Amino acid sequence: MESAALSAISPPLLKPNSNPNHYATSQTLPVRSLSLAPLRRRFNSLSTRCQHASSASPNHNPNLSCSAVASDTAVPASHKVSTPRLHLRRLVDEFGSLPEPLDRVKLLLEYATSLPFFPASARVLSNRVMGCTAQVWLSTSTDGYTMQFSADSDSEITRGYCACLISVLDGASPEEVLELHPEDFAELNVVGSSSKGGAQSRVNTWHNVLIAMQKRAKAAIAEREGRPPVDPFPSLVIGSGGIRAQGSYAEAQAMFLSPDKSKIKELVSVLREKQIGVVAHFYMDPEVQGILTAAKRHWPHIHISDSLVMADSAVKMAEAGCQYITVLGVDFMSENVRAILDQAGFQKVGVYRMSDAQIGCSLADAASSESYKQFLDTASKSPPSLHVIYINTSLETKAHGHELVPTITCTSSNVVQTILQAFAQVPDVNVWYGPDSYMGANIVELFHQMAALSDEEIKEIHPIHDRKSIKSLLSQLHYYQDGNCIVHDIFGHEVVEKIKELYCDSYLTAHFEVPGEMFSLAMEAKRRGMGVVGSTQNILDFIKSRVKEALDRDAAEHLQFVLGTESGMITSIVAAVRELLGKKGTGSPKVEVEIVFPVSSDSVSAAPVNGSDGVASLGVVPGVVAGEGCSIHGGCASCPYMKMNSLRSLLRVCHQVPDEEGVLSAFQASRFNVKTPLGRSVADVGCEPILHMRHFQATGKLVDKLVDQILSKNR
Repeated sequence: MESAALSAISPPLLKPNSNPNHYATSQTLPVRSLSLAPLRRRFNSLSTRCQHASSASPNHNPNLSCSAVASDTAVPASHKVSTPRLHLRRLVDEFGSLPEPLDRVKLLLEYATSLPFFPASARVLSNRVMGCTAQVWLSTSTDGYTMQFSADSDSEITRGYCACLISVLDGASPEEVLELHPEDFAELNVVGSSSKGGAQSRVNTWHNVLIAMQKRAKAAIAEREGRPPVDPFPSLVIGSGGIRAQGSYAEAQAMFLSPDKSKIKELVSVLREKQIGVVAHFYMDPEVQGILTAAKRHWPHIHISDSLVMADSAVKMAEAGCQYITVLGVDFMSENVRAILDQAGFQKVGVYRMSDAQIGCSLADAASSESYKQFLDTASKSPPSLHVIYINTSLETKAHGHELVPTITCTSSNVVQTILQAFAQVPDVNVWYGPDSYMGANIVELFHQMAALSDEEIKEIHPIHDRKSIKSLLSQLHYYQDGNCIVHDIFGHEVVEKIKELYCDSYLTAHFEVPGEMFSLAMEAKRRGMGVVGSTQNILDFIKSRVKEALDRDAAEHLQFVLGTESGMITSIVAAVRELLGKKGTGSPKVEVEIVFPVSSDSVSAAPVNGSDGVASLGVVPGVVAGEGCSIHGGCASCPYMKMNSLRSLLRVCHQVPDEEGVLSAFQASRFNVKTPLGRSVADVGCEPILHMRHFQATGKLVDKLVDQILSKNR
C-alpha cells in the first residue's frame, strides 16, 4: 500500500516489559559504570532553585514547571532572555558526550526525574497528546510573551522525552517555540528521536509533543494580538453513548446515520424477493449509505467500497445467485461492473445505474478530452512507454489508450508499487500517468523524497530499487497536468492553513488525489505516526487501527481525525467505529472518536434571510442538485455526481425489475458493442488493462503479455 511507502523501518530499541510504566531494552546490553553524581547534583540544584522561586513569588502557579536547564543564577521570568537553540545545543552536547546507547537511556531516565509534580487534576483529555504509544499530558500557561510547560506520562522513557523538550522550551517566547523543528532534535541520537539512516520512527514522541507545544504557542500569539478565535471545522463525535454533531455541515451528514426502519424493511424485502445485489461507492449520499449499512445485516448481497472492489463484489453476487446488480456510483463504475460480469460469463445478469441522466465524473471527463489524447499521442512516440491510467476512468478511455500505448490500470493504493515494478522489469521505460494531476504531482514528490532515503530503506519499499534507480526514473516519469477530482480540489491553501493552526496535533488523513499542500502536510503527519495518505480504504483502515490501539490501551481518550476526502466516507467510518466500541463493552474507559470535515468556508453558501433588522446572511449547506458542500472555486466536500444516486431511485429500480416494458432502459448500464479505431471490441480492449492490474495485484509483477507489448512498441 502507498500509505506505507515512506515509513521508516527499523527494529525498536525499547519495548514494554511487564510493568506498563517502564521500558526494558529489547536485548541484554552490557551495563558499564556511569557516574551520575554530577548530574544528580545539577538536578538537586535545579530543584532547590525552583522551590526558592516558588516561595518567593506571591503569584506562583504550582502547575507551572521550572526550566530543567541549569544555570548559575536564577533570573526572574520577567527579565529572562530565553535561548531555546542554545539550550538545545547544550542538550545535544550532553547526550553526545555519551557514546553508549545504554548510557544515553540512563541520562534520559535521569531527566525524567526532573519533571515537577503534575497534579492529577491536570490529567484530563484536553491535555492529552495524541499519537504517543504511552499516555502523555501537556499543560501550558502563558502571558502571551513567554510559555511555561509542564508534562507527565505513564512511561518513564516518555517522561524523559518531555523533560528534555521542556528544558529547551520552557520560558521561551511563542515565536521561539515555533522556530524549532522536529529535525532539530535528531542530533540527540536518543532512543525515539532517530534511527539508522536518519529515518524517523513510526510513533515519534519527540515530534508529537513538540507539535502540541507549538499549537499552544500559535494560540498564545493569536490571543496576544487580539485576533478573534478561529471557528473550528464541523465534526462528528462518536462515542459509546451515541453521536453528536458540531456545526451545520456535520448535522447534515449525521441526519441519516440512524436510518428510517420502514425504508430498511422495504428495501430488504424487495432485494430478497427479486434476488438483487447492491454495490455502492463510499461516497454515496449519507441517507443511502445509512439505509444500506443497516440493510446489510438482513441481506448479505450489499457491498460498500472503493471503485476497485465494486466489480469483484458484483461477480461474487452473481455467483451466489443474484439476477440483478444495482450500481450506486458514477457511470464508469457501472460500465466496469457490466464489462467484468460479461467477462466472467454472467451476460444475463442485469446491471442498473441510478439515474436516467448521465452520472459524470470530473476525472473521467478529463481522460476523454482532446488534451489527454494529445498526451497519449506524445507517449506513443516515445517508446518504450507504459500508460498507467487511474481506474476512475471510462472503459472506452481505457480501450483507446491501450491501443495507442500499452496500458495498465491502477488505484490510489497500488499506483506507486505499479510504477516501481514497471521500472524494475523495464528499466528504460517511460511511464505516463493520468489523468489526476494532483496525484501525478504527489507521486513525483514522493519519489523525490524516496531518493533522499538510504538504499536499505528504499529496498524495504521495493527490493529491486536503490537511490540510483529512484533518481534515474524521475526523468522518465510523466504525468498529465490538466485533470482533477472536484472533491479533492477543495483541500487547498485555505483549508491547509486552518489545519495547521487548529489541527496540527490531530490525526490527518488524505486521499492521494488531494492538492500538493495537503499531501505534504499529511506526509509530514504520517512520518510521525499521525497520518495516512492513500485510498479511501487506506483511510478507513488507518482510523480503525488507531481506534483499536486506543481501546487496547484501556484508558479514556479522545481521538481526532481530519477527514481529507469526500465526506460520504463518514457512514462507513461511523459503522466501523461503532462496531469497535461495541466490542469493547460498556464497562471500559470512555473512548471518543471525532471526525473533522475540513470544509472550506466557501463550501457553505449564504442564503438571505429576512430578520427583524433587515436582511441577514445565514450559512446553509447546499442541496444535492447544487452540489452539496461545493465551493465557488470548484471544489466540493461532497461529490454532486455521487449524490445523484438517491434512495428513491434505488427503490424505483428494484420495484420495476424485471423491466418487461422497457421503462428502465435509460437506467441500464452501457454494454459497449462499438469498436475501437483498430476495429476491436471496446469492452475486450478496455478490460485488458484491468486484467493486467489484477495480475500485478496477485503476483507483484507485470504480466509477460504487457511487458511484451511495451517492448514490441520499441521495435
